Amino acid sequence: MKKYFELMREIDLIKSIKPQEIDSYLTEGSCKITQYGKNNIVHFVGEVCSKLEIILSGKVVIERIDESGNLMTIAEFFGGDVLGGNLMFSKNPYYPMTVTAKEATLILEINKDRLFSLFSDNHEFLKSYLEYVSDHTVILGDRIKHYVNRTIRESIVSYLDYECKKQNSNIIKLSMTKKALAERIGVQRTSLSRELAKMRAEGLIEFDSVSIKLLHNFLNKH
Repeated sequence: MKKYFELMREIDLIKSIKPQEIDSYLTEGSCKITQYGKNNIVHFVGEVCSKLEIILSGKVVIERIDESGNLMTIAEFFGGDVLGGNLMFSKNPYYPMTVTAKEATLILEINKDRLFSLFSDNHEFLKSYLEYVSDHTVILGDRIKHYVNRTIRESIVSYLDYECKKQNSNIIKLSMTKKALAERIGVQRTSLSRELAKMRAEGLIEFDSVSIKLLHNFLNKH
């Protein structure tokens, strides 16, 4: 239990709640700490959102499968991030996409009644909660639009542009496998490989298993 409280002290949203209060909430059952193993499903599509979940450690992703059967990673969440913050108060409080733990993850669950009590009794918590939900609702909405409306080529180009600026080089070192990159972009691995091959044939890029080199034709276009 001690390690859980150490993790909680690092999270802005929880800092306004006294440790002894959290301890009493855990004892009575209005709060709960749940562990998920790597690739465990946290929520299925259509599942009711009935509690606020604060990630203490680990990594959680929101995924969807498109009409072609491709797995698309919409968003990633880490320690300090919140699940269900805006959804649980919706008229349709159902998870629209699958939520999966991509590595061993610890989550603090707060049930709805306890959450309402915190809102009314702890104004600092309420302020932090509203700030978080407001900021991240806009970000997530933009991200979903970004992925849903783009072609495979546009998604690849967007990723390469971002990594080119981030790494400050036209030779992009891949920090993930082609399979993981395909999931990030939201296509099948074969579709990604086919599109990369087309871009190579058009003189835009060169690539191997660990890097992608952006050629002059690509750089001049973008």
